[in-house]
Amino acid sequence: MNAEANSTNNAGHQVIQVADLSLAFRESQVLTTTPTGAQLAQAAGFAPDQGATVLAVLADGELEDVRPTEVVDLATTSRHFVVVLSDRLYKLAINGTVYEWPARIISGGQLRKLGQVPDDMVLYQTLPDGVERFLGSHDLVDLDGPGIEQFMAKARQWKLNVQGVLLTVPHPTIVVRQAITDAGFDATKPWIIVLRVHGEPKREVGLYDVIDLRTPGIEKLRLTPREVNNGEGAAAAPLRMFALLPADARFLDSLGWRWETRIESTPDGKSRRWLLIHNYPLSQGFTVERTLLALEIPLTYPGAQIDMFYTYPALALTTGQPIPSTQVSAVIGGNTFNGWSRHRGPASAWDPQTDNVVTHLALVESAMLKEVQG
Repeated sequence: MNAEANSTNNAGHQVIQVADLSLAFRESQVLTTTPTGAQLAQAAGFAPDQGATVLAVLADGELEDVRPTEVVDLATTSRHFVVVLSDRLYKLAINGTVYEWPARIISGGQLRKLGQVPDDMVLYQTLPDGVERFLGSHDLVDLDGPGIEQFMAKARQWKLNVQGVLLTVPHPTIVVRQAITDAGFDATKPWIIVLRVHGEPKREVGLYDVIDLRTPGIEKLRLTPREVNNGEGAAAAPLRMFALLPADARFLDSLGWRWETRIESTPDGKSRRWLLIHNYPLSQGFTVERTLLALEIPLTYPGAQIDMFYTYPALALTTGQPIPSTQVSAVIGGNTFNGWSRHRGPASAWDPQTDNVVTHLALVESAMLKEVQG
């Protein structure tokens, strides 16, 4: 059946679509291809003395007022009309396009229909102070304020917490491996990966499982290192839960040090990244010759500086003198490390272009020498 047959019934009446403020259109009929605004209102069920407001829905979705005596050529229209009782029209703008609405109150759902906002976008009202108010389908807006109310439709975004790192995802689904990588973790390392959904039991997922972020209650992906050994009782392979800068890794390897990277969760649900150097050599003057040294590596390193350093167990001087400013502590791998509050001064401020693990270890060595040399 062609478009002309669809718009004309057997009696020659013209088929139109009419809606009220719900914007739910229903079929109606007029007797001519060039009805007036008054005839359109009558087709929608209003008497002439009611003074109904008629709005023609244009091809681009905008609404245009049709006066009672104004003639509409149905051949050049969408044949869709909004007909309501109203004593005035209110103006509003959606993504810069101005619309007229025949009621003081409009809902988020009506705005979506009016502006033809697709389901994969979210709608916001721009308030006078610049704050954006999210609008759900049932949220209401009063259009009677000064000026034209402004609304913006934006691409929908989803959130996922990956071991304390909050990702903003532009798509409703994400592969586990991609989520881990985007959060700054090494997806090639052996992980136990657990998906937590509110109200449901925790469940382990694989690297190539797909997470649907539209699922209500998704909270986070928790990563736990899966211990690896050769099955013969040898020491576990060093953990590499995140990657260092290539220059850092080359330096540590060139010295033959055993090192690892570890991520620890904090009680508030965040994560801290640590570089651990085993059997770090100490200068004479300490009661032990070697220690387990830890440096906290910020998520945005090298843009953010490495600060302080930590040792396990707590170090002591052979003189018995206390070591000042070592009261800070951190739990790493179940062990409580002592933090040395040693910070850069203005003359040696962190430079992300030249500073790294290598240069910070030089500061560690200098700080320790200062304690044993007095």
